[in-house]
Amino acid sequence: MNQLSQLIDIAKKNNASDLHLESSFQPVIRIRGRLKPIGSVIKSEQLLSMAKDLLGPDRWNIFLNKRSFDLSKSISGVRCRINVFQSYRGVSFSIRLLSATVNTLKSCNLHPCLKNFIQSETGLIIVSGPTGCGKSTTLSAFIEEINSTRSAHIITIENPIEYTFTPKKAFIRQREVGLSTPSFEQALLDSMREDPDVLVVGEMRSPETMRLTLNAAETGHLVFATMHSASSAEAINRLSSSFPHETHRACMAQLADCLIGVICQKLYYLKDHKILVPVCEVLVANNGIRAVIRMAETSKILSLLQTSAQDGCWTFDRYQRWAEEQKQWVMPKKITYCVSDDEQLQSAIIEPQAIASKPSQKTYFSTQDNTDIVEIEPFDEDLEAVIREIETKKIKK
Repeated sequence: MNQLSQLIDIAKKNNASDLHLESSFQPVIRIRGRLKPIGSVIKSEQLLSMAKDLLGPDRWNIFLNKRSFDLSKSISGVRCRINVFQSYRGVSFSIRLLSATVNTLKSCNLHPCLKNFIQSETGLIIVSGPTGCGKSTTLSAFIEEINSTRSAHIITIENPIEYTFTPKKAFIRQREVGLSTPSFEQALLDSMREDPDVLVVGEMRSPETMRLTLNAAETGHLVFATMHSASSAEAINRLSSSFPHETHRACMAQLADCLIGVICQKLYYLKDHKILVPVCEVLVANNGIRAVIRMAETSKILSLLQTSAQDGCWTFDRYQRWAEEQKQWVMPKKITYCVSDDEQLQSAIIEPQAIASKPSQKTYFSTQDNTDIVEIEPFDEDLEAVIREIETKKIKK
């Protein structure tokens, strides 16, 4: 994994949040939300070797069957969330570089009112938003706030584990799907016999996970869960659509009774401070919101958010205005200068000297000498044969 370590080290030195590796392309890093290629083209056999070294024999066999594998690992001194997957060109990597610092709501630059959510002893709190908006970071901040303030037994169910916690006032157990439990569903069933005070569900994807999460929140536990959605109303709708038709009304009543709130976030760039901060839509389950959830009238949620500021609700617009008015922010320990054009950004990139000396010609799919474009079937049964075919099979340009 020497080459992978070098690439991650380069991404770390550039203060990048993500590293993407694709066969026959340059490595790409993401800095302040912008993608930038670095170095030279990585060949398919290099990525194949990296994947085999990283996964090991057992995980490699799983990868060959599923064509993807998620894991977290510390590489080159950086905790990374890694997705290895097969793309049209062969083995690919998508790597998120995780902060080693302990997150709190303050260090995440979230509004102080969100601390009110951790005062509850039971109920469901949903953290939602699009991919890459910082849901996992916000979730870790909630866990650390409880860890610092309450004597509680916390069980997390994650795929994979991204942030590791050192118990302070709380007692924390972390379970990783695929390693310490076969599924979210099994871990949720197990947790009911493990005396938790707080449950953290890394992501609600399947209807069964949603149902079991809701049951856990109703049976006397404080439950945090994440899901993908663009708004609080959409998060409620996704939960609603997972319920069978014959039990829909009862499940919506159950959700209305146990829901504490929904935090839907996205990232917003503050030009004056040159940082990205979360901007949130915050739904606090007051009587009016519980009533529309119980009646499955989620189209009324936005208007209730606009009129329920006194209860702690925020719309995206009002939260953004608050963010723009703030003068004091917790700045990242290492700040990459954010620039406005590609030439300036290129000058700020630390290029990988030890890996490649000069970029190769960009092609969609090339052979070893970078002269011939080749073509393979995207779902070939033998992935290793696909990789070998890159170097042997030629077609007309």
